Amino acid sequence: MNKYLLNPSSIVVIGGSNDIKKPGGKLLKNLSDGAFKGELFVVNPSYDVIQGHACYANVNDLPQVDLAILAIPASSSLEAVSVLTKHKNTKAFIIISAGFGEADEHGKKLEHEIAEIVNKAGACLIGPNCIGVLNSNYHGVFTSPIPSLDPKGCDLISGSGATAVFIMEAGIPLGIKFANVFSVGNAAQTSVEDVLEYLDENYNPETDSPIKLLYLETISQPRKLLKHAASLIRKGVKIAAIKAGSTDAGIRAAASHTGAIANSDVTVRALFRKAGIVYCSSREELLTVASIFNYKRLSGKNIAIITHAGGSAVMLADALSAGGLNIPAIDGPEAKKLVSFLYPGSSVANPIDFLATGTADQLGIIIDYCEHKFDHIDAMVVVFGSPGLFDVENVYQVLSVKMDVCKKPIFPVLPSVINAQREIKCFLDMGHINFPDEVVLGRALPEVYKTPAPMLANPEMPIL
Repeated sequence: MNKYLLNPSSIVVIGGSNDIKKPGGKLLKNLSDGAFKGELFVVNPSYDVIQGHACYANVNDLPQVDLAILAIPASSSLEAVSVLTKHKNTKAFIIISAGFGEADEHGKKLEHEIAEIVNKAGACLIGPNCIGVLNSNYHGVFTSPIPSLDPKGCDLISGSGATAVFIMEAGIPLGIKFANVFSVGNAAQTSVEDVLEYLDENYNPETDSPIKLLYLETISQPRKLLKHAASLIRKGVKIAAIKAGSTDAGIRAAASHTGAIANSDVTVRALFRKAGIVYCSSREELLTVASIFNYKRLSGKNIAIITHAGGSAVMLADALSAGGLNIPAIDGPEAKKLVSFLYPGSSVANPIDFLATGTADQLGIIIDYCEHKFDHIDAMVVVFGSPGLFDVENVYQVLSVKMDVCKKPIFPVLPSVINAQREIKCFLDMGHINFPDEVVLGRALPEVYKTPAPMLANPEMPIL
């Protein structure tokens, strides 16, 4: 990792084209449409101009360039990298092309040779077989969507390019924001662990993302992962990770995908616990944990469920209880006083069910009681959807205000993604994140709560 990768003053797309349905063409368009303010070059022997940019026939014709992004066949990449390092002072490379170590032994040898050239030049290599790098300085990916980047969003580091895309696609509608995306692919030189090391050693809490999301298909440097994940977490960063490829079928799939090496699931879980990383099994769980990270920290096990939908409350109670959290009874004089503000038939026993006719004012009163009167309650989950009969925007506005002012965390479950689509969008535009499924939240919240802080001593490493 170096400044030429993260903030280059010049970029060349080798294999750029006018066809934005091809990787080289889409990559060039993303760079042109994005935030990049430096010099942008293209290499393609078939054109003089591509997408409005002057095109060079050969890498030998280029001026000096900081970052080269290769969208050419694997067989042509070695020569291009060699020329760029020797004659163009290029110090950063992204190779999006496939056909390397994930394909066969010849491809593995080829990517090893490229890595050796890059290392000898003191340069950085991302890939091959990846989607690229996305940050506030340039949009160096050939995929979409391109999210609106936020420095306080999530840093996503993925061994799989497609999985990185799927995570962004699923996260954006929830309100999750992204800061940087690194797709390392085959990791011929730079691995997920190496990116994490750089983010740790250069971490600035004033400017850098406080959340890191990892997708790994292999852990080749477990000590590095443990050291830098634990270091970041001690600095206040929160980390969640998927480690795929734990079964025979998954191991075989990973090997054919990025050439990944298998790691035992038991030892991976042990490593994550030592580091303080929240273990996730799916994209949905990873994004749910990321959403939880964006809210106030849960400091106790007692949860109040506030809802106008009884069935959702039952399922949520089951999920939270199965994970080891409590839904304690709420009773006594203050509970009796609270129920007097609600419609007949409402219950405050916990779950607090204020019926389908419940109002925004009633929701505000319930939250205030849980915040100030019920001392044994540590957090609230509010489940509020819509049958499509009336506008619930005022309910979500009250919820938004209470989430900001209350010291106890409040987790919003807004399941009516069709009936209340407009109102949910307004809620997300206020800077919040939605949990559309109460059971998914109910399973993830205990995992976040139970994940221990990183070990302070040098623990014995699990054998990976």
